[in-house]
Amino acid sequence: MSTPPLASGPEATDALRPLLATVLDALDAGRTARGGPLPAGGPGAVAARLGAAVGDVLPEHGDPQALPTLVRALAEGSADPAHPRCAAHLHCPPLAVATAADLAVSALNPSLDSWDQAPAASALEALVTRALARLAGLTDALVTTGGTESNQLALLLARESLGPGVRLLCGANAHHSLARATWLLGLPGPVVVPAPAGTLDPAALDAALTTVPGPHLVAATAGTTDAGLIDPLPDIAAVCAAHGARLHIDAAYGGGLLFSDRHRPRLAGLDAAHTVTLDLHKLGWQPVAAGLLAVRDPADLTALNQHADYLNADDDTEAGLPDLLGRSLRTTRRPDVLKIAVTLRTLGRRGLGALVDQVCDHAHAFAALVRDHPGLELHAPPTISTVLFRPTGATDTAVAEIRRRLLTDGHAVLGRARLDGRLWLKTTLLNPHTRPHDLAALLTTVAS
Repeated sequence: MSTPPLASGPEATDALRPLLATVLDALDAGRTARGGPLPAGGPGAVAARLGAAVGDVLPEHGDPQALPTLVRALAEGSADPAHPRCAAHLHCPPLAVATAADLAVSALNPSLDSWDQAPAASALEALVTRALARLAGLTDALVTTGGTESNQLALLLARESLGPGVRLLCGANAHHSLARATWLLGLPGPVVVPAPAGTLDPAALDAALTTVPGPHLVAATAGTTDAGLIDPLPDIAAVCAAHGARLHIDAAYGGGLLFSDRHRPRLAGLDAAHTVTLDLHKLGWQPVAAGLLAVRDPADLTALNQHADYLNADDDTEAGLPDLLGRSLRTTRRPDVLKIAVTLRTLGRRGLGALVDQVCDHAHAFAALVRDHPGLELHAPPTISTVLFRPTGATDTAVAEIRRRLLTDGHAVLGRARLDGRLWLKTTLLNPHTRPHDLAALLTTVAS
């Protein structure tokens, strides 16, 4: 058996080109076989089909058809975020240009734990993170795997700044990763502040800050997972300032509004935060992963500094080699920043803003269809691109069964959210290519 070719080096281009054609053909074949937004039959049927395609995972002798076979099987068994009836989660269809850029990262395989493994990537990351931090009104940012890691980092920086007794106060609408981060970091459990209208109540926050011993970290949300709601950020920032509380804003969903001239004002008050979570594999159309944590004071990041002589020896740092270990809790990490940089440069702020405007418009159009349908009930007008609705008069059990039936039949991928004491179907519209007839077809699929 000959030695298999590598993805980089002098022979890489000739080796990769036919393989890319093979992958693209297999993706087409799998999508055609699937025939809808997700595979039909439910978990058991999908696992059985995949198992039959894979066969022996580690055979005694290799199979030259493994690449097309497995890619086709994966595509056939995947939920396709680009399908207009795949609208459950904050799971975007990635841009082709970003996906192509990601291929370059996989081929070159830099690792951002030392400069000598990623000379250009480390310089690019510094440029892009600072530019995106400035867009949010802050100073610097770290690249993360997404909102969960960013929220965990925000709590870690707060603990290192304020001490291990820091108390997290967050709304009942906050993302579950914040409570998990308190557990992970050995902090007291969060103080949950009422969010009666789905957003954090500033008066209730003021009362909690008055009675709960400090020091305090307040976490607000700009784009809730359930409904895309945005907390009243200026009022919350004012309450935090009055109590001397540190403020973190989880804008993993809503942060993409920064690109849009029309929707950016919804994030007024974001620049008052000490830290902000951003996530461009939501309203940024990036392949996973593409998260950031932006910080107001770069000095906060010194808490992450670590020393390993083989990666950042003091004499190397003094000689001018950048020290990258303090830019993440991870050691080995790929330069996810390349796909972000390519997207920013290719589309520009206005191009990305136009995509944001499109999906927000889609949400309003879909909400209007629901509102005008005699058999459906709309929860509320959308804030970003999420719409909650349910069949009029249906029980929560019936709503849940409708969603599972659509999943099992492979007809549609809808989410679920519990608000106001009731269960709602959730559509999260992130595909800018969706057209009015697609929205009507999605509604028909649910209402039939």
